[in-house]
Amino acid sequence: MSRVSPVTSGRERAGRNRGGMSRNAGSDVKAAYLFIAPAIIGFTVFVAYPLIRSFYLALTKYNGLTDPVFVGLGNFRRLFTVDPAFWPALRATGYLVLLYVPLSLALGLALAMFCNQRFAGVRVVRTLAYLPVVLPAVATITLWKFILDPQVGLLNTILDRLGLPTSLWLQSPKMSMPAVVLVMLWGVGGTMIIFLAALQSVPTELYEAARVDGAGPWSVFTRITLPMISPIMLLQVILQTTAALQTFNQPKILTNGGPGFSTNVLMLSIYKNGFPNLGQIPQLGYASAQVWVLFIIIIAVIALTAKFSSLWTYSDNTPD
Repeated sequence: MSRVSPVTSGRERAGRNRGGMSRNAGSDVKAAYLFIAPAIIGFTVFVAYPLIRSFYLALTKYNGLTDPVFVGLGNFRRLFTVDPAFWPALRATGYLVLLYVPLSLALGLALAMFCNQRFAGVRVVRTLAYLPVVLPAVATITLWKFILDPQVGLLNTILDRLGLPTSLWLQSPKMSMPAVVLVMLWGVGGTMIIFLAALQSVPTELYEAARVDGAGPWSVFTRITLPMISPIMLLQVILQTTAALQTFNQPKILTNGGPGFSTNVLMLSIYKNGFPNLGQIPQLGYASAQVWVLFIIIIAVIALTAKFSSLWTYSDNTPD
């Protein structure tokens, strides 16, 4: 009767275990790929392919009806040197960003600090402040267009009753962009909610220690509140700036870019070139070139904001 060496049987068991583990690992990898396949397919179909396709179209002359004709950098040369609407659109976009972003941050933070207090009806106030965010955008903007009407609008009527100067608002080259920003600020409740969550995450012990030390409200705000919510402030700066750079609904519905080029922001200019009025030929290739210019501007703004964020954002990196 033959005997099996313990060493040999141990090696056989180890080999079988390794084989079983390798088979299990292989099945786990296949299952992992199966689970992430929908995400990969969705990213490829809805992000990667449109991005590559739009870059190719930016290098072509394309109207959506005939085959694209490759023109290289011709669309970009036309954009920067020929098109009379591009630089005014860029200035209008920059003006809108400079007006909207600081005002939305300041107003959102002020509302958040007010709604962070304890008083009767605070939940009702929070709901009312956030309500414009969930209302239909087109309907509310159209309502604002009637409010800002220089002849029969509610705003001029109130100003006239109070003996204050009225304005042409949307029909004035100087006041049209501030009027558009005013309508955009109607939805500042979204900014308020994020700031409110940030304020409620600040440790109350810091405020209690400040009160014991006799710190005033302004000192508490600048030395405790702002530093502690500065990472959320950075997030809000990036979100509000990118949203302002892509503003479309308000200028389109309120002014359609007028009067003149005063509110003809870059997104609206892209839309007009890609989807012109009936009887005009679409310029989808040229519009794609404008999209890529806007994309590069957004990436540059985000990169610069992130680069200099360490100068004003607080982070606790002290070792334990």
